[in-house]
Formats: sequence, C-alpha cells, structure tokens
Amino acid sequence: MYYVEEMTQSAIAEALNIGRVSVVRMLSEARSLHEVRVSVSRETADLAGLEIRLQRAYEIPEVVIATLSTRDADPTASIGAATGLYISELLRPDMRIGLGWGRTLIHSLNYLAERTVPNLSVVSLVGGITRVSRVNPAEFAWQFARAYQADCFLIAAPAIVDSAATKRALIERCGLGEVYAFSKSLDAIVVGVGAITPSATINLLGLLKPDEQAEVMALGAVGDILCNIFDAEGRLIQHSVNTRVMSVPVETMANAPIRVVAAGGAQKIQAIAGAIRLTRPTTLITDEVSAAALLQRAATG
Repeated sequence: MYYVEEMTQSAIAEALNIGRVSVVRMLSEARSLHEVRVSVSRETADLAGLEIRLQRAYEIPEVVIATLSTRDADPTASIGAATGLYISELLRPDMRIGLGWGRTLIHSLNYLAERTVPNLSVVSLVGGITRVSRVNPAEFAWQFARAYQADCFLIAAPAIVDSAATKRALIERCGLGEVYAFSKSLDAIVVGVGAITPSATINLLGLLKPDEQAEVMALGAVGDILCNIFDAEGRLIQHSVNTRVMSVPVETMANAPIRVVAAGGAQKIQAIAGAIRLTRPTTLITDEVSAAALLQRAATG
C-alpha cells in the first residue's frame, strides 16, 4: 500500500483497522532493517482462479494479476510493480527486447532487479516526444537498458511525423532503417495500452490534435499501442495518423515469440480487449478489478 500504491499512513491505518502509530512503527522498522522489498503475490486461490479464467476467455497462455488495496485504487503502480518483477525474471543473455512506453511501464523501473545481462539489447519501439517528460519512450528505454548494462537502440524521431513521405525518408535515408531491421529479430516485446480519451497520454502530450481525436473516434477508435490506433476488434483504423507513426510495425511486434501487454484501469477495458486481439499476447499483466471487467466483457460478447 505504502510503497506501491503510495497511500498515506492514515489511509493505510484506516484500511487495516489499526492505529496510525502502528503503521509508522512498522514502516520505520522495515526501513531500518533494510528489509523493504515490494512484491506482488499471485499465490492466493482467488487470484489464481481469476488468472485461469482470463486465460481461457481470451486464449492467452499466461495472465499475471496484481492485487489492489481497494476496488477504486489506481492500478497503474501495482501493474507497474508486477511488470518490473516479471521482466526481471524474463531477461536472459543475448536477448533482444523491444519496449513500449506509458505510465505503467515507467512505474516498472522501480521494481527491476538491476544486474548485468550479457549481450542484452534493448529497442525502443516508437519515436520520442519533443520535450522532456518521464513518459518519453526514449527515456524509458534508456533507463531500462542502463539497469542491465545493455545496448540501447532508439528511433530518433518524433512519435508521429507530418506525413507518410517523411516517415519513409527517415527510415530509408536517415539511418533508422537499421533499427527497423533489428526489430524483426526481437525475442520479446513489452508494451502498454492507451485508451482514446481526453486524459490519455497520447492526448495529454499533444500527439493527437483535437480534430484528429474526433476523427479517429468517429472511425471507432478505442485505444492505441505505440500510437498505432485500433478499434474494439483489434483492427488498425484507416486514418492518416496510422501512416505517420514512427513505430515498429504492429505485425513485426506480433511476430516476437514473447509478447507482454501490461495495462489496466476502468477506462481501458475496451482498449485492452482490442489490444489482445491486435497483438495476441503471450502474457497479459493487469489488476484484479480490470481482470474481472475483462471477463464480464468476454461473457457478454
């Protein structure tokens, strides 16, 4: 609660029905003994059953569900923690891993088990943004690579450019072709999912103009992966923005042997369902409330 969801000590005391002094004492003792370690337990019968049901409903080989303190808690930090722990166990020498971006993946950085992984290569799967930000794709990939002393490949271009012709020129004449070619041999990808809402990262950063948002929503857009916008059936929408995204092609990502999708939140359920159809993940990492909502959605068609 305190380290993952960043709840206040008073809120924790109320949730656990204990005194605030007890919370302060336990946190102090944990810090002084250097025993603080954040982990997400997946061993309870309820969670295991929920994971299995979600696997079957969406034909996903593996589902990881993060716990929440309350149904109304923001799941971003919990999913990020579960993602960091999962990736730490996934990495192997000589692996090539492609990374997406977003708030959930940024939270995963705090839970990576930093170590040297020989010959690990990290690829940012999408271009960056033109101002400094914690959610800049390039910044996330670089920090991840630094944690494992890995080589890092970046798409040195804006996330969305002005035309398809500019995109072709950047790939063919400005050195980005090497990164795109390298991405065809990725062993794993880890991506988040965005919803097409006013509060979505893609809108808050100004990557979609207001008229473009209205246009893509009129075409049935529900979410994005690496700024590639798709509908509820997991199909990329027919809009010019999808021809201008400086990202590794979705079909290239879908060919990676290991495909991890990490996302959750009430506003993202439709987007996550579409993303599952689009990427066919081998692992889905979400929270218990979102998992239940996804099951309900699958049951109602």
